[in-house]
Amino acid sequence: MKKILLLSLLLLMAQGALAERAWVTDELKITVRSGESARHKIINMLPSGTAVNVISRNKATGYSRVRLPNGKEGYVLSRQLLKEPVARDQLAALQEEVAALKTAPSELQRKLSDMTRDYNELQRAHKELQAINKEIEQELAALKRTSANAVRISNERNELRKQVAELTRTNEELKQEKRELENNSAQRWFMIGGGVTVAGILIGLILPHLRLRRRKDSWGSL
Repeated sequence: MKKILLLSLLLLMAQGALAERAWVTDELKITVRSGESARHKIINMLPSGTAVNVISRNKATGYSRVRLPNGKEGYVLSRQLLKEPVARDQLAALQEEVAALKTAPSELQRKLSDMTRDYNELQRAHKELQAINKEIEQELAALKRTSANAVRISNERNELRKQVAELTRTNEELKQEKRELENNSAQRWFMIGGGVTVAGILIGLILPHLRLRRRKDSWGSL
């Protein structure tokens, strides 16, 4: 049973692949029969211009198997099928094309108006973007200047730190030299004071002897 269903499905798919498009001839109505002869019963009536799918053609009987718009299948005379739509439908299609061409200028005008509006909108957006871009460039330039100033200030601060450190070291050296000079001066004054004291002592010791000697000399002369 499954094989039969599978074969039926494959057959339907093959028939669908071989189907071609055709239109009912330009007559009032044609009959769709259940078989390939006038003896088979009529299952449907198709008005002219109806599109059907041709599944197969039988040149011997002159009938074609077709699939109707509602999905049903039947047989119609092959000579009643045309490869193109009937003249009535072609005329209707041409009339639609003419009507479309007549309305084309207004449609083109509308599209042109829309395109002009879109172009103006794009121009406005472009100008806004240019203004924003200019502001961004100015901000970037300001940031670069600020960055350059920051680097310069940092370098100057580092240089000042070096100068302060150098001055501090020089000041400490000067203080050390001052202390050494003060110590040397104090030592000199101490030595001078000590020398003066020793000299005074010596003088105090020597002067009495000198006076005594002078007296003795003066007594001896008498």
